[in-house]
Amino acid sequence: MLTKRQEEILSSAIKEYSATAFPVSSKLLMRKYRLPYSSATIRNEMQSLEEAGFLIKPHVSAGRIPSDKGYRYFVDNLMENREVSRDYQKRLELELLKLKARNARMERTTAKLLSSMSHCLAISGLIDKKEFYDFGVHNLLEGSQSEDLDELSRMMAALDLIDENVDRIMKVLGSDETRVFIGKENPIKEAQNFSMIVSPYKSREGERGLVAIIGPKRMEYKKNKSLVDLVKKFLSGGKFSGLTALVIVGTGVVVKYF
Repeated sequence: MLTKRQEEILSSAIKEYSATAFPVSSKLLMRKYRLPYSSATIRNEMQSLEEAGFLIKPHVSAGRIPSDKGYRYFVDNLMENREVSRDYQKRLELELLKLKARNARMERTTAKLLSSMSHCLAISGLIDKKEFYDFGVHNLLEGSQSEDLDELSRMMAALDLIDENVDRIMKVLGSDETRVFIGKENPIKEAQNFSMIVSPYKSREGERGLVAIIGPKRMEYKKNKSLVDLVKKFLSGGKFSGLTALVIVGTGVVVKYF
């Protein structure tokens, strides 16, 4: 385990790198995140975190970036495991209800909605029917750096074999919980330069499905995990925001909450 100070520095470094995609320096962390330590102390701790494998120094004169091990520690120990706000839940549920009311193909439209809200690639589909949809390649293109493009190309090719890759995913899930795979943990070997948040679900009709988000390792893990959990709950037949009525008026949908 890391010390409290090391955890503060690692968490701040991950938040900064997630927001900017630039290597992080000790001076920046001290100034921007108001850490109660000197720049020298932060620099020494970042050196210790690098030696322990939680941070990486990509260039001789650059700052540091999180490693897969650093992201894993953040997700397991530092990330607040809270749901997104009630307003955000309502927005998501309303969009899903509109789609359902219009008899839209939920697997396809869920992937599109998840992608738009996460700014990542989203996958949704039915395991029993071997029917899957993906949406949001443009999000990965926009979020990738030039050195990631070869990896991205390989992952796009892997999506053409999504049935086989879902089988790989299901073998390592083992339960109905939402899992976060970071970098080389990713069961899709062509996506090992990215992170994936994935969860299986079972509909009221008994059909087994799967929803997943794939994005850069610097993705917003807390937000995206909450999105996957909320969509999974909806597709499983649950409610998550106090829905009391759904009224279809012409082409419009009115939803009431208490």
